[in-house]
Amino acid sequence: MATVTYVRTIKFVAEILKEDPELLQAIVSNDDNLSYGSIISVYTGDDESVTALTDDVRTPVRKCTTEAA
Repeated sequence: MATVTYVRTIKFVAEILKEDPELLQAIVSNDDNLSYGSIISVYTGDDESVTALTDDVRTPVRKCTTEAA
């Protein structure tokens, strides 16, 4: 496994895939859909966080959104 040097937020991935961010959040919330280490929580302050994804997750997310449609 290659070293992760950057991630993309759920919102940004949703824009790239032209999907609803809430749908992507539901997909990544189910651990069965994606591989371990592809979903990262980034803490931005007091009790605040944002979900981010590595590039390894783009194809599985795209597949899940296609199946959900």
